[in-house]
Amino acid sequence: MAKAGAFSRSTAGVYAIAPTPFLEDGAVDYVSLDRLIEFYNESGVDGLTVLGQLGEAPKLSAEEAVRIATRFVERTTFPIIVGASAPGFAAMQALTAAVMDAGAAGVMIAPPVSLRTDDQIVGYYAGASAAIGAETPFVIQDYPLTFSVVMTPQVIRRIALENDNALMLKHEDWPGLEKITTLRGYEADGSMPRLSILCGNGGLFLDFETERGADGAMTGYCFPEMLVDTVALAAAGNRDAAHDLFDAHLPLIRYEQQPGIGLAVRKYVFARRGVLASAAQRSPSGRMTETTKAEVDYLLERLSHHDPRAKMSREH
Repeated sequence: MAKAGAFSRSTAGVYAIAPTPFLEDGAVDYVSLDRLIEFYNESGVDGLTVLGQLGEAPKLSAEEAVRIATRFVERTTFPIIVGASAPGFAAMQALTAAVMDAGAAGVMIAPPVSLRTDDQIVGYYAGASAAIGAETPFVIQDYPLTFSVVMTPQVIRRIALENDNALMLKHEDWPGLEKITTLRGYEADGSMPRLSILCGNGGLFLDFETERGADGAMTGYCFPEMLVDTVALAAAGNRDAAHDLFDAHLPLIRYEQQPGIGLAVRKYVFARRGVLASAAQRSPSGRMTETTKAEVDYLLERLSHHDPRAKMSREH
């Protein structure tokens, strides 16, 4: 049964994407995991999404995935969404049943890369919805840059109309601002039920996504507190303050979004912040050179002049 405060069509704010901590030998680092959970508890986020692509979910065993998700559920009071994407429905169904029994709020489902036509995409989500059960809320993950599956606004509308348990869109298209506007237009004219729209893609366009009608962010940027503040400022109508804060972080956001090493950068900063004991990833993984680390350190030092949360001790 989902814990109180499960997400809905009107959910707003920030759902951070959580990384999975590993030791240098590739084992899950549960000590760092507990410290990471406490960090999120104190960061002001409204929820978490775990076992996503940048949570290295494909590298986990089924038993590890359930254990990690359950740990997040048990040690937080806000909703936990669990990535349950899979090419087939058996694994998706098994993971969903386990994490929902543990108290997760719902699951996130990305389309497999094999889908190409609109009918294939809509059919896949109908099958996924049936597999997880109509009582289980789910998030549609729209990230064509990674999954190479293009979901037009019309396709998203069809998915929302045909599946009552599709409550949220993780919007990560690029360019995607017009997609948000189109979807909110469908909602306004009554041709589509409302979806909560939380945006990912590292937060690269969060400043304008909220202005286009997005409800907040669902991404894993290494300063989730900034995401919380930016979304809150935008919601309060403090446009310039929201953009000023976002602009100060934009060089690091951009650097963190590099394909191949983005997760390494993110974990490195979390380690610098004292949250993770190590920036290790489970193999195969991208690696940071000493030059890359020095560049990230330089970005953090520059950012600290505008946001003191970026000031790092020299011990890490």
